[in-house]
Amino acid sequence: MTHRGSRTLHVGSLARVEGETALHLRTDGGEVTEARLAIYEPPRFFEAFLRGRSYTEPPDITSRICGICPVAYQMSACRAVEDACGVTVDGQLAALRRLLYCGEWIESQTLHIHLLHAPDFLGCDSAIDLARTHRADVERGLRLKQAGNTIMELLGGRAIHPVNVRLGGFHRTPTAAELRPLAERLRRARDDAHQTVRWVAGFDFPDAGCDHDLLALAVPGSYAIESGTPTVMPAPQAAGLPAGSDRALPTRTFTVCDFGDHVVENQVPHSTALQSLLDGRRHLTGSLARYAISGRWLSPTAVQAAQDAGLGDPRRGIVCRNPFRSIVVRAVEVLYAVDEALRIIDAYERPPRPHVDVSPRAATGHGATEAPRGLLYHRYAVDGEGTVTDAVLVPPTAQNQGAIEADLRRVVQERLGRGEVTDAELTALCERAIRNHDPCISCSAHFLDLTVERTAARD
Repeated sequence: MTHRGSRTLHVGSLARVEGETALHLRTDGGEVTEARLAIYEPPRFFEAFLRGRSYTEPPDITSRICGICPVAYQMSACRAVEDACGVTVDGQLAALRRLLYCGEWIESQTLHIHLLHAPDFLGCDSAIDLARTHRADVERGLRLKQAGNTIMELLGGRAIHPVNVRLGGFHRTPTAAELRPLAERLRRARDDAHQTVRWVAGFDFPDAGCDHDLLALAVPGSYAIESGTPTVMPAPQAAGLPAGSDRALPTRTFTVCDFGDHVVENQVPHSTALQSLLDGRRHLTGSLARYAISGRWLSPTAVQAAQDAGLGDPRRGIVCRNPFRSIVVRAVEVLYAVDEALRIIDAYERPPRPHVDVSPRAATGHGATEAPRGLLYHRYAVDGEGTVTDAVLVPPTAQNQGAIEADLRRVVQERLGRGEVTDAELTALCERAIRNHDPCISCSAHFLDLTVERTAARD
């Protein structure tokens, strides 16, 4: 096949991502002229059917948006409604929420690393194929995921769509004695997490660099998970640096309540999901953004693991902008989440009440947390009777779509510049570039039918 010919390529679905969509790729004489993620699932209307519901319901309703990251939706919903009601949850109740979120980070990131992403680096078509050649690695991943699920079962009542979360805290809190067996399991999981970092660090990574602004929550002295201030690190190009620069740049912040003024959603004609721009620019949220903005606050074990894995020392302002190496950053985050869960359990004292009272008032509240795939924002307007009158949800994958499309254009253009490429090679490259970002497409509205149009070069 030559780049001067005309060709259309269809791939029925993209394997090893959550959800369904289509990719339309067009080249003209060896130049990539268009790359569109066409998410074609019907709109899910969660924002619409939240209107008119009781202010107590968004945590349970929105958790059904995603079976992989329900805690992210519950925590963002709780923070937003509590903000509207003028309530702050702190102390051991806040610590238990963070512990529950650590469970989701462990199970979700581990699922992506071992079952969805690692096969790309090891020449396997699926996790089943990977288990035939790397059985011990897959079993280690399943043990890690089970450790995360155990946290969610203990605190949330079940591993998928937890039912123990409520406004102000929980329906029931565990005793310190109930957490002790969990700590024993997590100490074993820490060894598995450390080994996972070493394993993925040995993969072969293409040279690549993204030139997007990075957006993540930040909390001084802590690696942000369940709260924080939206923080932006500009793209390297803004400082005259190459896209793959590993240098941290000065950040800027804005308040959570101003999120909608900075992150603006737009409808694009080729997708049922909205896309977002950050102050008019393409941006990326997720593991790479968190590591760049808050990497210096990782646990000492995680920082050392990052250095040993070749990511550099985040305490000295070293960042990672290679999307293919995001699997290493995710593995480091899993190790951190295990460390953080153990820290919380060691300091835990059962609170006198499982929740604080949250009474309705007429106001608008804002909440943001760090889902495994990136910053998740909720906004709710509540009237004096406690009825939700308006709701806005901005998931991380919807924010990342523009950056994913830009990365697709870049990697395909670089590949075309090296000579002939078959349909199968081009499809595999596109799928791999998308899986770098671990998209949760159901959250954004779903992936992959690939259409490639090639036209002859003009004279």
